[in-house]
Amino acid sequence: MNTQAPLDAARRLAPMIAAAGDAIETARRLTPEVVDALHAAGLYRLLLPRDLGGAELDLAEFSLVIEAIAQADGSTAWCVCQANGCAQSAGFLEAEAAREVFGGKRAVLAWGPGSAQVAELPGGWRISGKWGFASGCRQASWLGCYVQVPDETGKPRLAPDGTPLLRTFVFPAASAEISDVWQVIGLRGTASDAYTVSDLVVPARLSFLRNAAQRTDYPLYRFTINSVYMAGFPGVAMGIARAMLTDFVALAGAKTPRLIKSALRDDAVIQAQVAQCEARLRAARAFLQQTLEESWRAAAAGRLTVEHRLANRLSSTYAIHQAREVADIVFHAAGATAIYESHPLERRMRDIITVSQHLQARVQHYETVGQSLLGLEPDLSVT
Repeated sequence: MNTQAPLDAARRLAPMIAAAGDAIETARRLTPEVVDALHAAGLYRLLLPRDLGGAELDLAEFSLVIEAIAQADGSTAWCVCQANGCAQSAGFLEAEAAREVFGGKRAVLAWGPGSAQVAELPGGWRISGKWGFASGCRQASWLGCYVQVPDETGKPRLAPDGTPLLRTFVFPAASAEISDVWQVIGLRGTASDAYTVSDLVVPARLSFLRNAAQRTDYPLYRFTINSVYMAGFPGVAMGIARAMLTDFVALAGAKTPRLIKSALRDDAVIQAQVAQCEARLRAARAFLQQTLEESWRAAAAGRLTVEHRLANRLSSTYAIHQAREVADIVFHAAGATAIYESHPLERRMRDIITVSQHLQARVQHYETVGQSLLGLEPDLSVT
């Protein structure tokens, strides 16, 4: 398979996506033209199995595709990343159910965290609940949720490792009521809204346990759902930071700061900062790509270990934080120019601030990896 094709498609669409940035920001959701283009290019199907029309892209290539989209628009990249992460469900649903959900050419699944009441019925489940942070839900044909499954006494059922057993449910998006709650500082176009269902009956075929046997031997399904997001969301951060560095280099050649006689690019401090920012982004991407490639090879060979998961967690968190550092440096160096809504640095700074507030960027992830490096038992709950 030519894994370069999705990356080429992302780069080809980048100018059109960038041009739609203002409209995406204003509407607080992706424009229909951008959604149509993403579907036509297959960018919502990067991680689906080939038997469902997917690209079966490996996680290292997936991260590069998301980074390329993020250089054009952070919200678009975030939605594409989230939708492809949710599409991992295809490997755990039975074949017919997977085709039911993902067989359509414009199939998109979205979900977010929340709480629910669940009751088992003959042939299915009745669920009621509310969930939030459902990025891309306005373009979704299906919504989903993952909830703790109670036993006959009402207590959470436990997996073999003693953790609460989570069952995932998927249902048509029209079955839920979506609430417009996404009034935020950045990534406004993701429309990461909330949704509710009440006494919704979900057939058993549209639910699954994440620790169940996989339906396909595609290596992706040997990873946790967090591993997919560990590959994609740092790509969003690095793409935004790369675009900000590019914006700043253009600005540095054109701007002469007030009370200064020469252009920004002639300042020795600025020259050093640009070089250091370039090094940060290249190093972070190289580290992330290395760990993703190593873990993918291990998964393909059936030898994926906790050490691979921790390496991915470390490189992912590091990449997001390095991208945020680059953004901070160039935004400050741009001076007052960067604070105007008319300049791309302003929106991109708000977007990367929002990325860095996400679970994937928590500094506690360093603690988890450090525990392992020091011979202690690491907390693997978010790896």
